[in-house]
This record gives sequence, structure tokens and C-alpha cells, in this order.
Amino acid sequence: MCFQTTKEHETLRMQVRAFAEKEIKPIAFMLDQENAFPLEQVKMLGEMGLMGITFPKEYGGAGLDYLSYAIAVEELARVDGGSGVILSAHASLGAWPIYAYGTEEQKEKYLVPLADGSKIGAFGLTETNAGSDAMGTETTADPDGDYYILNGGKIFITNADYADIYVVTAVTQPGMGSRGISAFILEKGWEGFTFGEHYDKLGIRSSSTAELVFNNVKVPKENLLGKEGEGFRIAMATLDGGRIGIAAQALGIAQGAFEEALKYAKERVQFGKPIAYNQAISFKLADMATKLRAARLMVYSSAELKQKGQPHGMEAAMAKQYASDLGLEIVNDALQIHGGAGFMKGMAVERFYRDAKICTIYEGTNEILRAVISGYIIGRPPKEAAMKSKKSGPVTGVRKKMILKDGTLKERVAQLVAYLKADGYDFTIGLDAETPIALASRVVCAGKGIGPIENMALIKDLAYQAGAAIGCSRPVAETQRYLPLNRYIGMSGQKFTGNLYIGVGVSGAGQHLKGIKTASTIVAINNSANAQIFKNCDYGIVGDFTEVLPLLIETLDNGEPKKEMPQPKKIKRAVPKKLPPSYKLYICSGCAYEYVQDLGDPEADILAGTPFAMLPDEWICPECGDEKENFIEV
Repeated sequence: MCFQTTKEHETLRMQVRAFAEKEIKPIAFMLDQENAFPLEQVKMLGEMGLMGITFPKEYGGAGLDYLSYAIAVEELARVDGGSGVILSAHASLGAWPIYAYGTEEQKEKYLVPLADGSKIGAFGLTETNAGSDAMGTETTADPDGDYYILNGGKIFITNADYADIYVVTAVTQPGMGSRGISAFILEKGWEGFTFGEHYDKLGIRSSSTAELVFNNVKVPKENLLGKEGEGFRIAMATLDGGRIGIAAQALGIAQGAFEEALKYAKERVQFGKPIAYNQAISFKLADMATKLRAARLMVYSSAELKQKGQPHGMEAAMAKQYASDLGLEIVNDALQIHGGAGFMKGMAVERFYRDAKICTIYEGTNEILRAVISGYIIGRPPKEAAMKSKKSGPVTGVRKKMILKDGTLKERVAQLVAYLKADGYDFTIGLDAETPIALASRVVCAGKGIGPIENMALIKDLAYQAGAAIGCSRPVAETQRYLPLNRYIGMSGQKFTGNLYIGVGVSGAGQHLKGIKTASTIVAINNSANAQIFKNCDYGIVGDFTEVLPLLIETLDNGEPKKEMPQPKKIKRAVPKKLPPSYKLYICSGCAYEYVQDLGDPEADILAGTPFAMLPDEWICPECGDEKENFIEV
């Protein structure tokens, strides 16, 4: 246990603090207000050797220990929480797995530029259905000659499009649970690798956070990190170390808030004396200082364990959970000490207040971390208490997923209209395009993929012929500003609960899909066959919308003005019939245990839906331990 840092550690602290005070603190308010990434300052961090602080000098790093890394993150976060996580995500998430699991060729090609700061790194694990449960990964990597073909996407990715090198996870063996996930190294600029819109966050706004989108990305097989099936283990080991960085970030934010509160309490005079001498305030300051010391010892201790190569998963989880929980308490008290002044934009303590919250969420929510910690303490639950694995379905629930592929584009459009009419949609009637989304029974939604604003003319024409209101995805309203904010549909916007939703150029981000999940019918029109919305729709056409929409408008047009739509009735959603199991059953010859494909074997990380034939050869009967080969087909 390190109870006191060395002289070298404190020298480093002063160097990083001086840099943060000079280069970041003067622009921290601007970075926050403009959601701007401090690219020039990050380059300076590279020149100082901080971007590769823990990596050996032969790979371009500074060769310092993990305590030095924690101190560097802490000192950056002390003036700006976003700057702290930029370094943390780069070093612990983007670069470390390459150092720990990469081949020498991969290290020379990717680790060296990450460690010397000439490149920025990022890590892609989280997906719409794979957050705390990383085994829910749906991004796929299918082998194809000398490549893997990557399809899917990642959300909430720190450093996002400012990064150059990415470590991402994808499923290479479906149905194998954690053993079917592999890790890959990706480069920015590869064909099919694009980015979603930047998230507009509550805090850490100087940190770039966005979505990664993979559309038939060709990943060379030499960019497989580790071996096939090791991706989940690599990700979990990476998070163990990454949590030390987030704990240090939380610590730094809390330290900055404490210093602001102490300074203000000494300057603010009430009743003839500085409020610091009011017992209510002085006790707050005492408690804040005590919490900071306790959290700092936990953070530094976990860093020391990692440096020594000792097990540190539980300690890192404890440090991150404890430091971030206490950080919230400290910034709350710091703002309270400032009173009304602390509630104003431009006050550092107001920014710290917003920055602190995310530390309880990313790299494992504090609820998950408590589960991690308790798992170390009490072990895995007995089999009868284990939860059964269930594969996540589409965000919008069970859908027809009829992607129209046969015939010419005109024939496919005609088929779509025929299906919609058969479902009960009358296109001789319509409603005002400005009808509030929450009250509309039909909506045509414009996504970011529609391109320039001139294309909104097609959206308006389609809305008229479909008898629908006009809506949009969040970027179209917030960033492109083609429509007012009250027209965007999503979890954080308007909820569409009507009958017919037609999405044009909508990729299908999770927050948008949650805003349409109760729609009776979802139609998707997108030029990317891998767009997430196609997994969540009833009908879909893959193609250039500038070709699809004119045909659809023409087909819907009956040559007469639309009649006013009567009070709409909710159209019953068509749910595909559930087919009986199409697989055979297998029974253990030793104990008559029956392997049920619909249930899998959660205790052995076998996901529900895994066919018996795809069970690993080493799998054994969970009841008697008999080998797989001793099962009998029924």
C-alpha cells in the first residue's frame, strides 16, 4: 500500500498541473459551451510524453508507472473533466489492449504512434443492446478470405472521430456467448467505417463522444487482436485497468471542486466574517477533505497493484465506485457552499457538478461494479440461482422484417404500397404535415442520411402523398436544423405512438428507435443494407432515396387532393406467427439431462438459441459432467 507518493511522482504532478493551469483552464469554459475537443492541447500532451505515460520507451512511451498515469489524469480532470477522460480512454482503453495482447507487428504499427502521441486511440465495446451486459454484442465479423467483414456499430464511444486507431469487439462465432466474441484493431478512414453525430452531453463536453458505424468494413486478419474468441476476456481486462483512470478522473473533478469551494468560502464574507468560519461550512470542508483522502488512497493503491502485476480487478472496481460516489457528494457540497453563484454558467463548480455524474456510469455503472465486487467476495451463484440467458431482440419488438429485394425498384415500391394498403392504410386521406408528432397517426421521418436541405422537398412531397406529418431524427433538427426541435423523434424527443412510420435516411440509433417502438408499422428506406433500422422494421427498401421516393410519391398519388383524415383508429400491429421449434433435442446418456436450445446453458456462457452442434467440444453435461459426445439425439 502506497501511503505517500515519491518525489518523482510529485514532480510529475506539478508539471501536469502547470500545463493544465496554463493550457486548459483558460479555455475550459469555452470547451464546455461549444462542445469542442482540445485537439491542440492533446498534441501537447503527446509532446510531453503523457499519451504513452505507462508504456515502455522502446514503444515510444515514457516508461512511467500506473500511479504516474493516475496522477496525470487526476491533474487534468482537476481543471476539466473532459480532458482527463481523453487521456484515460486513449491510454487505458485504446492503447493498453494492443500492448497487452498485440503481436510485435501490431505493437510496432499501432502502439508506437499511440504511445508517442502522434495518434489518438479509442475503444469500442458498448452497443444498443450491449451495455452492462457486454455479452449482448451484436456487431459481427465474418471471415472472408484474408479479411473479416465487420457490420454493426458502437455507441457512446469516447474520443470517437478524433481518434485514429480503435480496438473494437465483434461476434465471430454466433451462439457461443462470451467465447464467440473477438477483438480487432481498426483504422480511421477504412471504407465503410463512419461516425454518427456527436452526442450533446450533460458534462465532460470537451470530450468527443459519438457513434461508430460499420458497413461491410474489411478488416485484415492480421488485425485480429489476440485469438478468435478472446475478445470478451480482452475487454474485461481492459476495463479493469480503465476503471483506475475513471477513478482518477472522478478524484480530480472532486479535488477541483473542493479547491474552488475552499477559495470561495475564504473570500465570501457574511455576518462580518468569511463563511469558511461558519461551522456549517467548515464541517463541510472537513468532510470533503476526508473523503478526498480516502478516495485518493484507494485510487493510488489500485494503480500500485496493477503496476506490480498483481490481481486488481476488485480493487479497481472499488476505487472507481467509491471515488465517483464520493465525487458526487463533494461537488454537490462545493456548489452548495457557493450558493446561488455556483448555479451560474461560467462558474467552474457548476461545470464540475455536471462533469462528475458520468463517472458513476461509464466503464461499468456503479451498480454493476457492486455486482463485480460482490462476485469477488462471494463467488458465482449456485446453478439453480443463475439467471437464464436471453438474447436481446429488436428495440422495436418483434417485426415482420420484410426487406423487399425482388424485381425492379419500381416493382418493389409498388409491392410496398400494396402491403400497406392490405394492412389497412388508406392513402386518399391525410393530415396536416405540421400535426404534433404525439398526435399524428402517420409520420414521414427524415434522417441524417438525406443529405443537403434541398432534399427536404422530397420528404415534404412524400409526407403529403402518404397523408403524414413530418418528423426527423435528432441530428436533422439539432445539428442540421432543417426542422424545429419539436419535430425530432426519439427517446429524448417526441414519441411517435401512431400507426405508420416511414423512415428515410434514418440509420436506426437506439435512442431514435425507442421513440417509435409502439408504431403499428415501420417502413425503412436507406441506402445501407446494414442500417440498424432494417432489423427493426416491418417493410424495407434498400436503395438511393432520391430514386425510391419519386417512385413512392408517384405510386401513392391518386391524382386528387387528400381528404381530411377522420379520427384515426390504432391499427393492430401484425406480429409474425411463432413457429414450433425446428431443432432436435439431445439427451445425456448418463443422467437423461435434456439440452434445450431455447435455453442454452447460462452457467457455461452458452447463450439461448445455440444449436447443439455449435456447442464447443469441451462442453460437458451440466448435471453429471458427461462429455458432449455422450449425448443422444432424440
